[in-house]
This record gives sequence, structure tokens and C-alpha cells, in this order.
Amino acid sequence: MSVSAVAADRSVCAPLPVLGRDVLVPLVTGGEVDYAALDYAASAPALQRVWDDVAAYAPYYGSVHRGAGYLSQLSTDLFENSRRTIAEFLGCRAEDQVVFTRSTTDSLNLLAAVLPQGTRVFVFETEHHASLLPWEQRPDVEVTYLNAPRTPQQAVDTLEKALAGREPYGPALVCVTGASNVTGELWPVQELAAAAHAHGARIVLDAAQLVPHHPVDLGELDVDWVAFSGHKLYAPFGAGVLAGRADWLRDADPYLAGGGASRKVSRRTDGGVDVEWHTTAARHEAGSPNVIGAYAIASACQALTEAGFDGLVAREQELIARLRAGLADVPEVTVLSLFGEDAARVGVLSFVVEGWNSSHFAAALSAEYGIGVRDGLFCAHPLVRTLLGSEPQDPGECGAPDAAPGEKSLNAIRVSLGVGTPDEHVDRFVRAVRELVTHGARWNYRTEDGRCVPAARSAV
Repeated sequence: MSVSAVAADRSVCAPLPVLGRDVLVPLVTGGEVDYAALDYAASAPALQRVWDDVAAYAPYYGSVHRGAGYLSQLSTDLFENSRRTIAEFLGCRAEDQVVFTRSTTDSLNLLAAVLPQGTRVFVFETEHHASLLPWEQRPDVEVTYLNAPRTPQQAVDTLEKALAGREPYGPALVCVTGASNVTGELWPVQELAAAAHAHGARIVLDAAQLVPHHPVDLGELDVDWVAFSGHKLYAPFGAGVLAGRADWLRDADPYLAGGGASRKVSRRTDGGVDVEWHTTAARHEAGSPNVIGAYAIASACQALTEAGFDGLVAREQELIARLRAGLADVPEVTVLSLFGEDAARVGVLSFVVEGWNSSHFAAALSAEYGIGVRDGLFCAHPLVRTLLGSEPQDPGECGAPDAAPGEKSLNAIRVSLGVGTPDEHVDRFVRAVRELVTHGARWNYRTEDGRCVPAARSAV
């Protein structure tokens, strides 16, 4: 049987095939094993369907909106049809706009750029840096950081109190995640949206970790905007989306000035220029757009819709239960959580292991078992520090430990899965955790450029 056939057989339980399922990686202890990608929360592998669709379109790639040739017209249709497909996938309302960006981070920075002067922004300290930091770039915007809640209801109550006490009463925006990129826990988005609107505020949903795992409907959730990245949604081609209300987007200056955003430019008699900007999504899409990125996202949306979220969610919950049950049998493992063990979550889970530096543990999982996970603070420093009980001034950087293996360091391990995860990868992970905790690493490791890596030819 060929390598690809073996890998396909091992992946039979995964509902949607992804690229990389047939990749073999070397082990420091000898031999090779098919790579267990359990870092979906960082970047999910491309769906085979997405890759095939992009490959089929690639020969027909052309300029968008500004060409009379056949390929340009075809590419323009593809680009705008992708916008419509994504709008349908998100349950956008008739008046909503879908703006293509580079990523979730870019989407939220775009929204920060178009906020009306004097807007008050309310954001929980538990957010990913992509949704925690953009608002600080506006000196005319005041940001209120809300303490980490310990229950969903406490999150709603905390927001209610903050909004009720705001002065002066002007434009306000609430930014909240749909699912934590650290704990995977689902946030009470509908309830938070209701609280925001009851106090005259708008709300933007960071759906980067939610949309790959769970249906997202703007109308049903009653959020004003949603932001997410293609590379989290099995479409790693450098595109993202900001979708929602058009008025603030239409009333603000373009995010970038240039061709595509401008509808008419003319010289004035005083030597300057007058510009008439588009009022559609094009207003904030200056330059040649990422057609392939947009099409890849649309392809992923179609694939997930056709597969059926009910079945995908059910299977993911089975894998999460399997994962949590396996880790629960290892007393040295502590799973991180804001809302408690019974909280609903997507396929993302973080933990620490007693007696282990998390970078050392993650390095051993990779080098000795062919398992890819993430370690560090996951670009959510305040949240991880809260979960680990550390002081705010404690050092730590995204994905880079500050201590050598065995030394105290502020970091955790994150395992995340998705529609391409076969059962065997979860089982191998649980077995590897148990073996590492029980018997220790079989190889020596050292710190190099802030990372824990295997030492050359140095078995324990």
C-alpha cells in the first residue's frame, strides 16, 4: 500500500479531507510517522476541496473590476460571487457589507479606523490581541478593559454595569470573542449583544475561533459586525472578512487610499485633487484584491455548509470528550478554564503539566511522537496570566518561553482540532501525554533562539 493510501486509511474518520494528511515526519528516536496536526487554532490546514477549487481557477486568474478581457470579467464575477457566498454563510442582512481584508487582525483594525470620533470601546481582558489592541491606535477613542469573568452570566453582568455607567452617553462599541483561542470556551454572544443594544452600544464578534467550528449567523446572534480569517477556516491564502453594518464603514475615510476605493478623481484649479470615494465595500478595499484568498474562503464556506454543521459539531464534541477524558486520567495535567469543566467549548483546549515547562513538553510531543501543538501565551497574555494565576508584570511572549526546559516559565500547551482530525491523532496525543508524564522524555533538549529543541544525537 502506498504512503498516501495508508494516510487516507488513517484519516477515514475525518469528515472532510485536508492537505497534509499524508505527510510523514521524522522522529528523533528513529523512523517516521504521519504528522498529527493538532494546532488548528493557529492555522488550520487547507481543505482538499479549497485547494482543488483554487487550482482549477488559477489558470483563469485576471485583474478584477478594471479589465475588459474575458479572464478579468471571469475573475470579477468570481470575486463578487465569493462575497455573496460568504454573506449567505454568515447570515448577513440585506443592508450589510462584506469587506475583504487580510485577516481577523486587519478586519478589527479596519473597524477601529472607522469608529466615529469619541467612541467608547468596551473589551474584556480575555480577548486575543487582535481584538484587544487595535482600539488603542485611536487617540480620540476611549477604551475600557473589563476584568475576566468566571461565568457566562458574570460576563453579561460585567458588561451591563460598565455600559450603564458610561459618561458621556455617545457612540459605543463592545468587542467580544465567540470562542476563546485559549480555552475554546463559548461566550454568551447573544446575551452580550442584547446587553450592548439595550444600552445603545454596538457589538463586533471576533469569530476567528468560532466560525470554523460552529454556525455563525449575524441576524440570529444580533451582532453588528463579525470578523474572521481564512487561514482559520481551512483557506490559508491570506484573506479575511469584516462583515456587518455599512453606515460607519460608509461614513469614514477609506482604510487605504488608492485605486479601487476611489470612484472619481479630478484636479482642482488650485492644483490639488478632489476624490469621490465608493460607498460600497470597495471603499475599504483599495489596490488589487486578493481574489484567490476571497475565493478560497467562499469555497470553504460552501464545503462546510454542504457537509452540514450539525454532523461536524457532533463529531467534534465526541473528539473533545475523548480528549478531555484521556487528560483527566493524568493527575499531573491541569486543563485551563474560565467558566468551569462543564462549559461548552469548540475543539480548542489548553493545559499545563506539573513538573514540566510547557515548551519542553510541546517539543517532546513533536520530536518523539510527530504531534504538532502550540505552547506559549497564544497572543492572549492577560487571559493566560489570569488562568495561570500570575502577576500582570510577569514576563512572557507569544509562543516563546522565557526559561530553559525544567525551569519555571509562564506558558501553557494548546491542542486544537477540526474537521480534518482523525481519531488516531487524538488517541496518539493522549497516549503521548501519558507516556511523557509517566516515563519522561526519551531525548535531551536545549534552548535555541527562545525555543526548546532536541539536542543533536543525544538520547536520554
